[in-house]
Order: sequence, then C-alpha cells, then structure tokens
Amino acid sequence: MTEANTTTLRLQLRPPAHRVSRKALGYWTASAAIGWIVVIGVQAVVVATSDDPPSWLSVTLTISCVLGVAHLLVMPQWRYRVHRWEVTGEAVYTQSGWLKQEWRIAPISRIQTVDIERGPIEQLFGLAEIRVTTASAAGSLHVSGLDHGRAVELADELTRTTQASTGDAT
Repeated sequence: MTEANTTTLRLQLRPPAHRVSRKALGYWTASAAIGWIVVIGVQAVVVATSDDPPSWLSVTLTISCVLGVAHLLVMPQWRYRVHRWEVTGEAVYTQSGWLKQEWRIAPISRIQTVDIERGPIEQLFGLAEIRVTTASAAGSLHVSGLDHGRAVELADELTRTTQASTGDAT
C-alpha cells in the first residue's frame, strides 16, 4: 500500500474528540440575544408609538418574543453538543452548526495559514476562534468557542506541525 493510500485511510470522517469551551454557551446566547433585542425592540417601538397599530404587528411582536426565548434556550445547548474539533499529526477535524451541520477535515500538509480572531463579545467571554486556511476551494476551517489560551496553544501547535510537514500546501 502506498503512503498516499495509508494517509487516505487514516483521514476518515468521524466526530472530532474535543468540545469547545463551556463559555461558548454564554457567548452564543449573548450574541443571539443582541439580535433578538433589536428585532423585538423595533417592533415594540412601532407598536408603542403608533396611534392605531395594525393587529398583525402585535401578533408578530408576540411571535418574535416566543421565538426569541425558544431560540435563546435551545440554540446554545444544541450548538455546544455539535461543535467539536481535533488536531492530529495528519489532519484538523471540525464539526459545527446546529440546524445545518458541517464536518470538515483538512490534511496538515494542505494548511497555509492559521489565524486567531476575537470579536468584542468573544473577548468579554475570554473566547477566540481559530481559522485554518487551506488550499481547498471550500474555504477555511473554523473552530469557534475556544478558550483564548487554548486557541493560542492550538495555533502554536498547528504552526509547528505545519512547518514539520513535507507537503507544499497546494
């Protein structure tokens, strides 16, 4: 069996081993809550400031409140159960999403860059996202919801592993 066939056999789609940080639950909840506050707030202002608001607007406001609460209760827990990652000597494995789920594998030899990104809300929660850019047309792999310290360690590990790889990342 050739080395390429051996590597292909080892790089099989499977659930990655590691969960993201539990702090991601709060981050996902806060991020979604901001969106719902804007949507519900605009509707509430229109209903409150209209002399004779249409009845459908009150119905949509009620529906938005119910959907918002349900979304904030279900989505973070669901995402936490789904989001996983793993790095081996051969590849980076990711699994993400909640309604639409995605599993990705990137061979180490195909990695071109490793980036850490932290938005303002992620910073408040002490979280970061790792973005692994590859030669794939499908785009980069993302591991969001990582503890910031773990993200830095992971970026260092991936950089060292990628430098040791004999591939040309194309």
